[in-house]
Amino acid sequence: MKQQMKIYYTSDVHGYLFPTNYADTQEKDMGLLKCIPNFKKDENTLIIDGGDMLQGSALATYCQAHPEEGFPQAKVLNYAGYDFVTLGNHDVNYGTSYLYKYLEALDATCVCENLLNADQTKKFPWTIKTLANGLKVGIVGVVTDYINVWEKAENIKDVIISDPFTAAKQALEEVKSHVDLTICIYHGGFERDVQSGTILSKTSENIGYKICDELDFDILLTGHQHLLIEGQLLHGTYIVQPSSNAQNYFEINIEKVQNNIEITSTIGKPTTPPEPKLTGELQPVETKVQEWLDQAIGKLNRDALAKDKLEMALHGTPVVELIGAVQLQASKAQITVVSLANTSPGFHKNVTMRDVIATYPYTNQLMTLKITGAQLKQVVDKNADYFSLDEQNEVIISPSYLYPKIEHYHFDFFVGIDYTIDLCQKVGARVTELRYKNQSIKDTDEFTISLNDYRASGGGGFPTYLECPVINEGAEEIVGLIVDYIQSQNEIVLPKSLNYRVKQACK
Repeated sequence: MKQQMKIYYTSDVHGYLFPTNYADTQEKDMGLLKCIPNFKKDENTLIIDGGDMLQGSALATYCQAHPEEGFPQAKVLNYAGYDFVTLGNHDVNYGTSYLYKYLEALDATCVCENLLNADQTKKFPWTIKTLANGLKVGIVGVVTDYINVWEKAENIKDVIISDPFTAAKQALEEVKSHVDLTICIYHGGFERDVQSGTILSKTSENIGYKICDELDFDILLTGHQHLLIEGQLLHGTYIVQPSSNAQNYFEINIEKVQNNIEITSTIGKPTTPPEPKLTGELQPVETKVQEWLDQAIGKLNRDALAKDKLEMALHGTPVVELIGAVQLQASKAQITVVSLANTSPGFHKNVTMRDVIATYPYTNQLMTLKITGAQLKQVVDKNADYFSLDEQNEVIISPSYLYPKIEHYHFDFFVGIDYTIDLCQKVGARVTELRYKNQSIKDTDEFTISLNDYRASGGGGFPTYLECPVINEGAEEIVGLIVDYIQSQNEIVLPKSLNYRVKQACK
């Protein structure tokens, strides 16, 4: 007996419904509204999303700040006929109450095995879907437990995020004997290269390779890394991963003949015109978002636009100068740490909300810590990992920051100190000069340092910050601080506060 089914899979949409990146008003080949017209659903088809739907785009930010607008994301998923979703780490950025309201508006079933109630009972357990052709499909969802590292405690105070591998293993044991096909939706990626097996990360943030190696799900639908991974078998499990912001999706075809399962997939592109009826319904809120983005909020004495990532990392940029001034004023700290998103276009002379949201798309809050000179030297040296030297001794961006996931946001600019990085020295000894107000910094010196809460949590491989006493936990988002700063004067004169150099000439 031959049984066939199809899966359409999206992940890490981040609220990008319309075909725009909000940095400008040009239509792009992206957005869920351009994907769903290609979904041809019948009674033997499942549509699944892998999480990170609620945070990211200007539309998502606007709707969170204006609850009367509801959840356009849910309207699109409901219209398309999504069957299952799991949760991503960013879906709890606005707290669980906001998440639960979204899930109430959603027709799809949420499966997230390792997000537990406070009493450790399952909140979104595995389920079985029986298709019209009789095929029984077991659906398990899990999310990276690095939520515990990154997220503000108050946002997850009523839930427990347990180990995803243990949860997935137990769920598989429970469901496997009752179904014909098992699917794990994992909001996480791969800690090893899926082709060579080379270790990419030694943390537990991503465990997709381990799941395939030690468990035997038929299909593993992954996300989180924003890395496009074509459909392939890994230790007997069929894997896929789309990139972010609805720039693509997967169409997966499964055929089961007795005990033999054949799986193939194709990468779908959002190239069709957006679904007209739904687009019309959502256009009023999108118009409000665009009008909000075009609001002029202040004036600079000149443009502060971003350049090439490597050039900015080597020589600084007025984008960082401005954000650094914002953070220093708000925190009253002696030193501040500025991180830019993978895409940060910068600020025009006449600053709009679009400039701010596009340049700083995160919900981070500003924290202030106490740090010693020795600890400061550690984090500045760790930050130098971003650079590497090629065979001609030319400086390049380290491949580990580009693959398996682009992570320019893990490079920091330190404002308020003077420092020199010598790339020809060994790791741990690359900081050859470290000064504060023209005085050499001793290991025993103490400073106040402000930085975003993600970095303060150790995110990006900076565990040193976890050793630093907290002076101020911060209560305002950095985006709001940027807006307030720009609005505080008739014209902001861009400061010149970055003072560092990267030596790359090796003898």
